[in-house]
Amino acid sequence: MYQRTTVTIMQKEPGGRLMIHSYSEQGFTINGSSVLGPCAVLPPAILQWKVGSYKDITEESVSLFHMIVPRIEILVLGTGARLERINPSVLALLKRKGIAVEVQDTPNACATFNLLSGEGRITAAGLIPPPFRSALELTQE
Repeated sequence: MYQRTTVTIMQKEPGGRLMIHSYSEQGFTINGSSVLGPCAVLPPAILQWKVGSYKDITEESVSLFHMIVPRIEILVLGTGARLERINPSVLALLKRKGIAVEVQDTPNACATFNLLSGEGRITAAGLIPPPFRSALELTQE
C-alpha cells in the first residue's frame, strides 16, 4: 500500500528536537522531510513502521520503542482518524519496560508529540496516517 521510505537522521544539531509539521493520508512532514506511510519517530531518527492499522500494533511491532537508548519516557501512538483500542498485552509490556503510553487519534497524537518533545521529554511516536483527512499544517509557538 505504501512505497518505501528511506531512513534519515533528522537531528542535525545537538539538542535539536524532532517536530511533526504536517500530516496527510499519505504520511507526515517531520523537520522538513517527507515520510510516506506509518512511521516510528525516535530520537534522533524516523523509521518506516510496518503496521497497516491499529490492529497491527503488537508486542513485536512496539519492540523497537523499548530497545533503544536513551530509554523512551513516553510513547505516543496515533491510531489513524479515530482513537482505537490497543491490545492490553501491548500496553502491559510497555508499562513493564517503564514507558508511559498515550493512545490517541493521529491528529492529536502529532500535537501531543510536539508538545512533549518541546518540553524536552524523551518522547517517541508510532503514527498511522489518517485515511481520509487532507493535509494539515501544525502550528508551532
